[in-house]
Amino acid sequence: MSSDAEEASEDRRKYEFKKVIEDLREYEGSGTQLVTIYIPEDKQISDVVEHVITEHSEASNIKSKQTRTNVQDALTSIKDRLRYYDTFPPDRGIVMFSGAVNSGGGQTDMVTKVLESPPEPIQSFRYHCDSNFLTGPLEDMLMDKGLFGLIVLDRREANVGWLKGKRVEPVKSASSLVPGKQRKGGQSAQRFARLRLEAIDNFYQEVAGMANDLFVPKRHEMDGILVGGPSPTKDEFLDGDYLHHELQDLVVGKFDVAYTDESGLYDLVDAGQDALADQEVMKDKKQMEEFFEKLHRGNESTYGFEATRKNLVMGSVDRLLISEDLRKDIAIYDCDGQEEYELVDHRHNTPTHECEGGSEAELKEREDVIEWLMDLADQRGTETKFISTDFEKGEQLYDAFGGIAGILRYSTGV
Repeated sequence: MSSDAEEASEDRRKYEFKKVIEDLREYEGSGTQLVTIYIPEDKQISDVVEHVITEHSEASNIKSKQTRTNVQDALTSIKDRLRYYDTFPPDRGIVMFSGAVNSGGGQTDMVTKVLESPPEPIQSFRYHCDSNFLTGPLEDMLMDKGLFGLIVLDRREANVGWLKGKRVEPVKSASSLVPGKQRKGGQSAQRFARLRLEAIDNFYQEVAGMANDLFVPKRHEMDGILVGGPSPTKDEFLDGDYLHHELQDLVVGKFDVAYTDESGLYDLVDAGQDALADQEVMKDKKQMEEFFEKLHRGNESTYGFEATRKNLVMGSVDRLLISEDLRKDIAIYDCDGQEEYELVDHRHNTPTHECEGGSEAELKEREDVIEWLMDLADQRGTETKFISTDFEKGEQLYDAFGGIAGILRYSTGV
């Protein structure tokens, strides 16, 4: 699978997770009866089953009969679902949600959902019982800021690592042999200064070597590099072209950081938040700039649901642009043997439609419009790009163009 195809597949999975999470956040239980379990990939299923059985037994001590029954029913449902797995969960783990949710009028519905292989590996086993499902850890995974290299250094030590999503991973460290500013007895000032400069140069080369070894193999996957430390150290390091030339081009900023041990990597991420936020939407900005450029030329882009749908069917869309904030369903109607389409709100339970010819409309199908469009795009070899609303042109896609647009392969006049 090509890198573009892998990225599109991951984007789709993230969207599907995001939609499920939004649904889960809407559920409420009466009392602490909604159960959430996070299971990492290295946790044996038998251990999880044993934990669930123990929780089921302890739930018998809950005073409220209704809450007690609901919690035990949720745990039974989870235990039944665990039977579908062998010794260990799938890659990256699973998250299980189960409980009696309020459905109005004093009634409840039992809901059980299982999310396999989340966007990031689950780090630790977690059992949670509350009036809401625990979705925060999954939401953090979806706030992925990409892959960034981190370097912190002064003239005494250096640390190199990764920022993967929101997780900092220290990888390599080095200590310098740079002497202090006070020269030892018997050395001339000039000779001492020369030796000190050589030691600094050697240390910068060592730090660059660590960074090159770690980052160069991943340079095409990285979103950028952040460099931190006191002045003038970080400036000397960058200005001296110690880094591999392709890595030098990936540096998105340098920041004042007081510490250069492992904790300095975390300080660097904190100091670089603005640069990270800008970098996160940079790809989206480039997509929207190209869209507007082609829009101004005329007939080289499309927008709105109906025009974009027609171009997708023709196979003329190179990239489908969808706002991350779009939450609509597509309703497909039969109008005397002809299909007509309408976008309706997710919460609109009984969509109605008037056929163009005045005939009675029969609802044939209703589906999430993003999934429907992505399926159509996949059939035509069209890439799908999700666009953030965290910048002006991203907001315009949502507000002015209905959250749906496309960059065309060729002019169609549609």
